[in-house]
Amino acid sequence: MAPPRNVVKIAVQMPDAIPQLIRLDQAKPLAAVLKEVCDAWSLDHSECYALQFADGHRRYITENNRAEIKNGSILCLSTAPVMPAQDLEAERLLHGLQNGSRERRRETLHHLVLLAPDVTFAQEVISRDGLQRLGTIIEDGDDLGEVLTLALRAFLELMEHGMVSWETLSIPFVRKVVCYVNMNLMDASVQPLALRLLESVTLSSPALGQLVKSEVPLDRLLVHLQVMNQQLQTKAMALLTALLQGASPTERKHMLDYLWQRNLRQFIYKNIIHSATPLGDEMAHHLYVLQALTLGLLEPRMRTPLDPYSQEQREQLQALRQAAFQSEGESLGSGLSADRRRSLCAREFRKLGFSNSNPAQDLERVPPGLLALDNMLYFSRHAPSAYSRFVLENSSREDKHECPFARSSIQLTVLLCELLRVGEPCSETAQDFSPMFFSQDQSFHELFCVSIQLLNKTWKEMRATQEDFDKVMQVVREQLARTLALKPSSLELFRTKVNALPYGEVLRLRQTERLHQEGTLAPPILELREKLKPELMGLIRQQRLLRLCEGTLFRKISSRRRQDKLWFCCLSPNHKVLQYGDMEEGASPPTLDSLPEQLPVADIKALLTGKDCPHVREKGSGKQNKDLYELAFSISYDHGEAEAYLNFIAPSKREFHLWTDGLSALLGSPMGSEQTRLDLEQLLTMETKLRLLELENVPIPEQPPPIPPPPTNFNFCYDCSITE
Repeated sequence: MAPPRNVVKIAVQMPDAIPQLIRLDQAKPLAAVLKEVCDAWSLDHSECYALQFADGHRRYITENNRAEIKNGSILCLSTAPVMPAQDLEAERLLHGLQNGSRERRRETLHHLVLLAPDVTFAQEVISRDGLQRLGTIIEDGDDLGEVLTLALRAFLELMEHGMVSWETLSIPFVRKVVCYVNMNLMDASVQPLALRLLESVTLSSPALGQLVKSEVPLDRLLVHLQVMNQQLQTKAMALLTALLQGASPTERKHMLDYLWQRNLRQFIYKNIIHSATPLGDEMAHHLYVLQALTLGLLEPRMRTPLDPYSQEQREQLQALRQAAFQSEGESLGSGLSADRRRSLCAREFRKLGFSNSNPAQDLERVPPGLLALDNMLYFSRHAPSAYSRFVLENSSREDKHECPFARSSIQLTVLLCELLRVGEPCSETAQDFSPMFFSQDQSFHELFCVSIQLLNKTWKEMRATQEDFDKVMQVVREQLARTLALKPSSLELFRTKVNALPYGEVLRLRQTERLHQEGTLAPPILELREKLKPELMGLIRQQRLLRLCEGTLFRKISSRRRQDKLWFCCLSPNHKVLQYGDMEEGASPPTLDSLPEQLPVADIKALLTGKDCPHVREKGSGKQNKDLYELAFSISYDHGEAEAYLNFIAPSKREFHLWTDGLSALLGSPMGSEQTRLDLEQLLTMETKLRLLELENVPIPEQPPPIPPPPTNFNFCYDCSITE
């Protein structure tokens, strides 16, 4: 007879004892279970003991999480963390930190690091002033090797639970950690942890962040970045971007100017982006932040309209005109009247492509404001031949076929700002930096120089008139967006790829994409499609479940800062259990047996997405959190008498759709994502075409036919004449 559903078969271990194989009745109080286990080993005072999971982070078992114990689980008996006895685990460890020998302190810290991720244990350690005791070890710095490393690691693990604010740290403590960062010949395992701690402090406390900014020189971070240690480089870059984010716009500009003068850009491009070691996700995120902050320096110019009363800006406009034309008034000296001079200048500004005789009116629009003038001046000064050719070539065309340089430059600047998200807040998770922006200085202006010449080329290919201006800009937007999505590694490669995408190729790509999306609308075909839908939806459902069985690596996100921790989740082959657990970056995919956590599908109550998820519900509604809402989903499930959640942040939009569809299929709900709609449409189109070919008695082979050899005799022709 099968055992009751609330009884599970498990093993219990204890050092220096033979393991027990027991049948655990989940309906029995945990205290009674402990009493039976202790009695079997002849242990008194069972209230002073507790059960832990043997695998993973050795979490303590409580009445709230005991439902996670499944058949075959391995538990271990240890001293209880939450009891008033003097030999409690938390008190014992903290006592060993304070009064033990160096060797005992090292072993205690090892144990503390192992148990710190458990929230129950962390609460007890923090309530017993454990953070203060660890802080004392860190401040004393008696051992700059393994003991200090373990103390920093344990301190960070406890702080990550969010029970104590980073703002409560003392100034002497922060200064001591800064000292470890600034110290030469430091243990390689200490400085990454110290940098990680300072990053958290900088992101969480403006006051302490100013202290870190004043105490950690930029030159010191540059030294860490140049060490061929990827972990140290990543943490140094993390602190650098945190300091830049916390600085005022003026301070940020000074800091970035200094870093660029010290060749940080060149070092990143040569030794980080093109390193033999693959770029980690965390470093990719920080490079994205650095790129966004650098482009953000353009925002003040983008938001500032031209001032018609500014002598400097008027001179810049005149320099732009004079670089393109040698006016009649200037060639004849002072023989012309002031009115004649103004008339000639107004005519030349119109030839330059301004819509108004007074160009200041064109540049009053924000965005792009003065940024458009900066781009035009940069193009005229750094590519004078191309600038003169652009203006003079279009001046010689008919008025309706003339490509207006100024109007095109203004609209193109707006387009580039939109594509590159200039001025938008940094995302907490994005990694889409472009290597091209680290390949040379003045990348934005250089990109404009390439793009304005592309616009002129596309204008000629389309044989456009003034009425087609918006159509040309749409094509140029598509050309730039498609090429930027390829992430070219240099501006020259970008130039090559974007010029290999002419107007004709854009039309071909559009036509191909439209053919993939179009379906036949005849009533018999629509009826056939409706009959095929259930079968194809079953095929999509099967694919989604297989994808869940393969599993996905997710990144943990906290409410305060971007985390560098990973966890893996997958569905068991029998579709009964979700298995998950923490992973190290770069590790190979785990096996099912190595994943310590399990969630029965039968216990899942609902699937939540977007702003309904508890881990993003309390975040602000700013643009920086938009991508979190789009990638967030949660599973609510029964956890004893309470409701609990398993929270996810998908690595991409596609993974979000695959997981939400698969979970919906598990729960018997319809799969309504955009990805499912596209997949269904593609399968319907393919299957419909195959059915139509069968109706025409066209055989469809299992294997593609061989390619026939080329003809040897080309002496042939076809008579296409029509005869009666």
